Amino acid sequence: MPETKPSLKINVPDVLAQELKDDGIFPNSKLKLLVYRKAVELPEDNPASIFEQLFGANKWQGSWRNGIYPYHHYHSTAHEVLGIYSGWANVQLGGEKGIALEIQAGDVIIIPAGMAHKKLRSSSDFGVVGAYPEGQDWDMNYGKPGERPNADRNIERVALPKLDPIYGAGGPVLETWVAR
Repeated sequence: MPETKPSLKINVPDVLAQELKDDGIFPNSKLKLLVYRKAVELPEDNPASIFEQLFGANKWQGSWRNGIYPYHHYHSTAHEVLGIYSGWANVQLGGEKGIALEIQAGDVIIIPAGMAHKKLRSSSDFGVVGAYPEGQDWDMNYGKPGERPNADRNIERVALPKLDPIYGAGGPVLETWVAR
């Protein structure tokens, strides 16, 4: 029996754009954190595949399925997109002095290089697909002493993505990050 692809329904973006400044421990970013509320309507069968298809089609690669680490961390060499395919979570972004948000299935978070993120709590079925813009490889940083000089240099060199991971050429990530 041939495999059928689930139908794809992308909603008009409901965007939260939040600037989170350097707190002395985490560099955070000059670029805004972007959260797309209910960006995608997900099928019951294999909802993660929708995010994998969208991210791949829009040149965000290296996708993986898992969750969000329960400790502060950030990437200095890549931006990251997280598509929530099941459940819900409370996440903290920007370090201890940052913001806490509840995210749920169908939401998308675009985290600029340098922005700390951590899962505070979640439902037992919480699931995420993550990916990175084409040509960017992630690293791991934890806000430890000595990380900053190298991390700060890395962050300055991270290129803007060519396409929005959900909306492509006309998406909010390009409108918000390029317009800064």
